[in-house]
Amino acid sequence: MRPSGLAVVTLSAVLIGVSLWPVNDVQLFSAAGQESGPYTLKLPHSVLEPIVPENNPLTEGKVALGRTLYFDKRLSLDNTVSCATCHDPKFGFADGKKVAEGIQQKKGVRNSPTTLNTAFLDAQFWDGRAPTLEEQAKGPLVNPVEMGMPSHDALVTKLRTIPAYRRGFQEVFGTEELTIDQLAKAIATFERTLNTFNSPFDRFIAGDKTALSPSAQRGWELFQGKARCITCHEFNTPYPFFTDNKFHNIGVAMKDTNFEALARKAAVDTDVATLAHEPGAAELGRYLVTKQPRDIGAFKTPGLRNIALTAPYMHDGSEASLKSVIEFYDKGGVPNPNLDGGIRPLGLSEQEREDLVELLKALTSDDLPSLVKELERRGDR
Repeated sequence: MRPSGLAVVTLSAVLIGVSLWPVNDVQLFSAAGQESGPYTLKLPHSVLEPIVPENNPLTEGKVALGRTLYFDKRLSLDNTVSCATCHDPKFGFADGKKVAEGIQQKKGVRNSPTTLNTAFLDAQFWDGRAPTLEEQAKGPLVNPVEMGMPSHDALVTKLRTIPAYRRGFQEVFGTEELTIDQLAKAIATFERTLNTFNSPFDRFIAGDKTALSPSAQRGWELFQGKARCITCHEFNTPYPFFTDNKFHNIGVAMKDTNFEALARKAAVDTDVATLAHEPGAAELGRYLVTKQPRDIGAFKTPGLRNIALTAPYMHDGSEASLKSVIEFYDKGGVPNPNLDGGIRPLGLSEQEREDLVELLKALTSDDLPSLVKELERRGDR
């Protein structure tokens, strides 16, 4: 179910060719002239390619333009927030904060997920309200507590005043008529290149039995067995992202929340993006999208690659460490009428909890730190 496209395969892993950071007009202009060449994702042979929309093929020029936009704070109302503010390479493409912080230090209500490997997900945002990266990219731009632009039209008008962007969009899309859809396509294209593998776990799965410590190896056995993690954090070599792309109520959202009243309000309100940022209503999770009672308090299963870099955890950032996450699951989540049927007390020993944490640490790509340094080095030029 993950078809198509552009040919693939090479070595292990990677974050591909990120440059143009931070942004200036000279760097932006350097994106021009690259639109002619298709861009080939570099994935391990065993991994299926992600779906790439037919109307947004990967090209070198579009990747470069999207990379520039991703790091450009001028996309926000007061020029203080870019995509990278909440999805920062230095924090595993998350932000290290409990919840996202936008313009004027306004706080959201959900934790910033990583943008690594998002090309492989079936839906975006914790509640899955965006079916594609293109749709996801448009949301934060006009959210009042994120980038705060009054409208997409206002952002387009702002960017059209920047000569380098007019040239860049002309080169990539063949027209100076910069549109919000083009902008979203460029950012989504860049994000599709943010793929990482090459972790100790990958080498272990490939046959190097010394790649994991004995504790992490025990953790892998627990992950597949007693701890039941693999039920939702699915893993197989063609799709090695540790997620089932489904939504589950594990009880996190049930803390201090009157769901009955919130669900009645949300049932007649169709503005999912606004509700997703309202304290209380945001805890309804997938229900905001489907209006199905079974989805109350359910959130998307996040992937686990590089998870050690993206604390704190859960959709609300309520768990500070991997250790506390394991303890949460070991207790069986938080009981509630919509608790997922797979969530139950696990009866793990202290050693078993430590083994699971060691496994999760082994999912960190070895390439990532050096690539982040390379980003910083290029930014100093």
